[in-house]
Amino acid sequence: MKESKDSQCCEKFKSKIGGQALIEGIMMLGPNKGAMACRLPDGSIDLETWDENNGKNAPWYKKTPLVRGCVSFVTSLSKGYKYMMKSAEKQLTEEKAEEEDSKLFDVVMYIGMLIGIVLALGLFIFLPKIIIGFISGVEEHRIIRSILEGIVKIVIFVAYMALVSLMKDIRRQYEYHGAEHKTIACHEAELPLTVENVRKQTRFHKRCGTSFIFIVLIVGIFVMCFVPFTVTWQRIVASLVLLPLIVGISYECIRLAGNHDNLFTKILSAPGLAMQRITTREPDDSMIEIAIAAMKPCIPQDKEEDRW
Repeated sequence: MKESKDSQCCEKFKSKIGGQALIEGIMMLGPNKGAMACRLPDGSIDLETWDENNGKNAPWYKKTPLVRGCVSFVTSLSKGYKYMMKSAEKQLTEEKAEEEDSKLFDVVMYIGMLIGIVLALGLFIFLPKIIIGFISGVEEHRIIRSILEGIVKIVIFVAYMALVSLMKDIRRQYEYHGAEHKTIACHEAELPLTVENVRKQTRFHKRCGTSFIFIVLIVGIFVMCFVPFTVTWQRIVASLVLLPLIVGISYECIRLAGNHDNLFTKILSAPGLAMQRITTREPDDSMIEIAIAAMKPCIPQDKEEDRW
């Protein structure tokens, strides 16, 4: 589906509300409320809401530069996985739910999370440094080595996301991701949240998690250029130690890109927006209905609280 030029140029303000695609659902997080909407097997919409504290009265660690990025990253991971598990459970019919041991299901899901963390560390921290470590002549050139390690990380990331997009279930999740972006864009255009209005919006968003990951990879290249170590295991340890700093800087970069529209921020946002051509897909109307259901409870009464 081709997006119209007008649909990409109608943002009137930048909202704090962000979201995540789930299994047959979407989670949205606003300044004061969070919500998860899922399409149940019987076709109905299940909605859960809870209190959030991301507005004016948020604690200091959610407002302090660099620190807020690390807190946001950890919070997003934990909440994202929690509600991903919940959305998976909701896809079980009553008969299947009775057959399943809920404790065993939780154990399996947490084991899956642990495997995912180990896999991520292996792919994006250990493997690139090990690969480049085998190349002769770069050991003593930390800048060249850091750039090469970063390029390998980016190639692995793009290849991984492209490969998993071939899976039917993941592709459907990417469609929900597109519905999430379109709904946020409709809200930022100050249009009524209807399926018709949301459908016209762009599925690309500068403050997306995909863009954030890409910025983390790019910032990591620059930070590692200042690390004097040349031995592979030392660089691996340095990467782990410096990860909070890299995440903190990356968060400030994506805030900068989200707040400003100039040549620098366009260059900064370009890789992440290009990557969203893989990680988002055009949703159908039923997915847009889910995104709208998750968005509405998160919109604060005071619009100033909603400004990015």
